Amino acid sequence: MDQAVHVVCPGCSGVNRVPRTRLEGKPACGLCHAPLFQRRPTVLTGASFDAQVGRSDLPVIVDFWAPWCGPCKMMAPAFERAAAELEPRMRLAKVDTEAEPGLAARFGIRSIPTLVAFRGGKEVARQSGAQDLAGLLSWSRSACGG
Repeated sequence: MDQAVHVVCPGCSGVNRVPRTRLEGKPACGLCHAPLFQRRPTVLTGASFDAQVGRSDLPVIVDFWAPWCGPCKMMAPAFERAAAELEPRMRLAKVDTEAEPGLAARFGIRSIPTLVAFRGGKEVARQSGAQDLAGLLSWSRSACGG
């Protein structure tokens, strides 16, 4: 029997059980039928954060950023490419700290960009400062084992 993992839909936040062997096969949400992996960062809000981070069996890398932040803007294309490369082994997501100050406060975000790695809903690693694609891939894989 193939081991199944819980994957949270980036669209509706529904939790889906997906056999590990089908993760690469473009699985769709059982509720809204959207693709579970879009090969781009998922935008998180206060309403979706706990479901996306806490109910997923996949590690989640969250980029806490702001629209006015120059280093955040410089890192955004690399983060986008990292999401395309790392899914479905892990989910990459973004939190706009201007739109979601409660999430920034909850996680003690003092500088941006800050990357936080979560596994099983718990923080396992943190890195502040902009990174290039190679740095993002290396840090994400070491932080989440993927």
